[in-house]
Amino acid sequence: MKQEEDKMWETSSLSAEEQKELAKRIICFLSQYRYLSESYIIEFFTEGLWHKLPISWQCVLQHLTYPQIAELLLDAGHGHRRYPHVWPLSLLAFRATAHSLAFPRSSRRSPSCAEGPAKPKEFQENLNQSSLLAHAFRKHVKPKKQHEIHELGMLVKELCEWTECNRVVDVGSGQGHLTRFLSFGLGLSVTAIEADPALVGMATKFDEQLLCALDKERRKKQKCSSHPPSSESCPRHLTGWVDPKASWESFMQQLGTGHAVGEGPFPPHNKRLRCPEAAVREGDVWENLVLTGLHACGDLSPTLLRHFVKCPHVRAITSVACCYMKLTTKEQPFPPGVLGPPDLSLCDFGYPMSAHVRGLEGHQLPYKAREAACHAMEDYVERLREESPLLRTHCYRAALEVFITDSRPDLRRAGIQTVKKAHLLTFNEYARLGLARVGLPPSLPLDEDRLEAMLAQQGRVVVVFSLALLLAPVVETLVLLDRIIYLQENGVNSQLIPLFDPNFSPRNFVLVARKIPE
Repeated sequence: MKQEEDKMWETSSLSAEEQKELAKRIICFLSQYRYLSESYIIEFFTEGLWHKLPISWQCVLQHLTYPQIAELLLDAGHGHRRYPHVWPLSLLAFRATAHSLAFPRSSRRSPSCAEGPAKPKEFQENLNQSSLLAHAFRKHVKPKKQHEIHELGMLVKELCEWTECNRVVDVGSGQGHLTRFLSFGLGLSVTAIEADPALVGMATKFDEQLLCALDKERRKKQKCSSHPPSSESCPRHLTGWVDPKASWESFMQQLGTGHAVGEGPFPPHNKRLRCPEAAVREGDVWENLVLTGLHACGDLSPTLLRHFVKCPHVRAITSVACCYMKLTTKEQPFPPGVLGPPDLSLCDFGYPMSAHVRGLEGHQLPYKAREAACHAMEDYVERLREESPLLRTHCYRAALEVFITDSRPDLRRAGIQTVKKAHLLTFNEYARLGLARVGLPPSLPLDEDRLEAMLAQQGRVVVVFSLALLLAPVVETLVLLDRIIYLQENGVNSQLIPLFDPNFSPRNFVLVARKIPE
């Protein structure tokens, strides 16, 4: 165990100063290409995005096939490439710099991008059932989630052993899939907190189903053994929203005296699920614990990191982030859809967290850049290699934007949501559905000649989207690097691990940190 611990917690390849220098280089690089990272592909025609590219880039990119875009532009490998034309040095430098500045996304166990989108080995026998999880923990869980809860669960278990903590708080626990594996599978004492009451209700229902399944297995074993049955560590589910502006004391109080299932509006389906005692407090003494958040959305991930830094009882944390576009910033102090007067005196925004990044000129990341950082690079590369008909949907939406804004300029960037199986529709069929969703007549006349000219540029639309996508991992790297530097500024070393297979789980980084006892 000691050797494995040393291997997991080996010093990062980047020193604190090198981390800060990398953040500076990324910001400088992104500042040069804001016209790509902040562009909306639906405005390809209305904003003339193709013509914003350098002319030398246009000449070599406009004739690329989709597989060539994948290989020559997006593939981070360093294999032999056959260029159909001589690329300008500025384009080669852009590609090379983007790949070099981004944290590597492949884990030790996942295949490289060039090897294709093969699922992890645990799914070789059954594409939908992980061989690493018992059947009871796979029920109601999709393969992607099965992979994630096993990998993260085992890491959390190791952290608990290293920090000598047996208590875990799972924040943003959803339907409790990770919670059940930590509790019933790994024997940890877990408090799960989730803001959505409906999800909490589902979690308790699934807990009961799991207990029934375990009871059946136990009764079978009892027939062959005289040993008494082992007892499960029941998880405790709380309904509650973790306020980013609240203190760590308030957070701990919320955990200790929060509204638990079995104590409020969600009566337990089985008395065995009733765990009324405070999960993180013994009398008036707070116990040490490990925090975890699997794809904690928006500001929730930064909030957990701040509680980890400030609260002496939180000994370690695993943070898997998602939904970067929902992070608050000084420029956008409220998440999308939330209105209110901005309080610019606050500095505890979701991004940036570190004083170093906050002090760098040009560090700002607008909504669109952060939204693009959530895209699945590996999935899009596979679409390009397969020349998937799904690739036409961006061109469809960009062409529709022309007709929408011609009729109603105030409907610029109107959200029409995803049109189901749009790639199987003709554009006219797609347009009728899209126009109706923004309140325009589905029979709106369309200039067929103009439409034909736009649809003929589908390849260019894909190129521009791919150029912007190439910057997505760089933006994600900056967001995560800012968190690493924040922890470093507060005296905590951390490690960023590509824990999940990126072909399977796009947001695959886990930020791991623990406090070393004095």
